Amino acid sequence: MDLAPYLAAVGVPLLGWSAHTTWLTRRLATARRDPLTGLLTRDGFTSRAERLIRSRAGRTTVLLIDLDDFKHVNDTYGHAAGDAVLAATADRLAAWCGSAGVAARLGGDEFAAIVVDSDERLADLHAALHEPVPFKGQLLDVGASTGASHPAALLLTEALSAADRDMYTRKPDGRTARRR
Repeated sequence: MDLAPYLAAVGVPLLGWSAHTTWLTRRLATARRDPLTGLLTRDGFTSRAERLIRSRAGRTTVLLIDLDDFKHVNDTYGHAAGDAVLAATADRLAAWCGSAGVAARLGGDEFAAIVVDSDERLADLHAALHEPVPFKGQLLDVGASTGASHPAALLLTEALSAADRDMYTRKPDGRTARRR
């Protein structure tokens, strides 16, 4: 009995389904990454962060980072300068997180991270986020306010809210008003 016709009849659809699945997987991965910074978006971050909180309960720190006076950079130097600041911030945050955490750009000039056993390294992050950013032969002064929380429960939303409150107490202009 010749199996070639049967294998072709089964193999062609399987090959098509496999190619389609690969394409969909790549599209989903792309949708979960910010195109400017390469960091995870909110959706991608949420799923990874929740898994990390569950697997390392009691050892994780959730951070929320907001760039200080970012509008001034865009207004003074242009949006290309703002993009350079966002990309540099993302690179610095991702390098700081390393393999012990996950970094994300939540939108605009707001970033988040979750890391394991980070308390002794928070000063390093603060220093990195305040280094000037090179742009077209000049150095742009940047700053960032960072809020941290240690999730007591396994809820990421509560940890992000606590980090947000902590971040606004640290804003240089004393701003405590809620955004949005």
